[in-house]
Amino acid sequence: MPRYRWYHYAIALAILALAWEGLARWLDIAAFPRLGAALSAFLKGVGPGGPLPEHFLASAYRVAMSTLISLALGVPLGLYLGRSGGPVGSVLVYLTYPVPKVVFLPVIMVVLGIGDESKIFLITLVIFFQILVTVKDAAANVPRGLIRSVQSLGGSEWHIYRHVILPAVLPAIFTALRLSTGTAVAVLFFAETYATRQGLGSFVWDQWSMHAYGMMFAGVMAMALMGFGFYVLLDVAERYLCPWAEKQR
Repeated sequence: MPRYRWYHYAIALAILALAWEGLARWLDIAAFPRLGAALSAFLKGVGPGGPLPEHFLASAYRVAMSTLISLALGVPLGLYLGRSGGPVGSVLVYLTYPVPKVVFLPVIMVVLGIGDESKIFLITLVIFFQILVTVKDAAANVPRGLIRSVQSLGGSEWHIYRHVILPAVLPAIFTALRLSTGTAVAVLFFAETYATRQGLGSFVWDQWSMHAYGMMFAGVMAMALMGFGFYVLLDVAERYLCPWAEKQR
């Protein structure tokens, strides 16, 4: 990923602030407060005794666990299907991937309860397929010449995966993780609006039901910061794990 300077962020934030304030003035409704009111509510929410830190940590834990589980399951399976999975495995993925997983939330909650397990399972179920499909396609597109070069030197199947396929698909894995982060936060909001009292999704929903729109947008800001934090962590990890990808850009 390119290295952004502080003024890049400053300009982007200024554009977002102007767009927010302009839209709030144009709509002129209580449900979309001015930026100053939302920021004031956010500072109050994260201040001493504020409710946002507790909800933030609960949501961040669910997203992090879901991402790690999806990564641990999706990457090995994607590498296998892309390398030697055969047509049956590919068809099975393409038949199950388009199914909207969120419709299974009631069943998941009956089986796993209303705690963290059901929410983590639902998020994992959604982003697992995003990682799986991306890794599978990336592994299938690794140049055959690179694989034959390792084979000609007596390399085993493990050497091919370790020194050819995995390094080749690492940038695609990070791309899938970035896409999955946005999806995970969206699914998180949906999952946390059902039968839960902890989490940013539940907090935003409660504030909306009480017409506390300033605090509602404070929760939205917290969700945005959480997603941004995961993006930053992914950028740092990518620079460390596959520096060659950055040099090629």
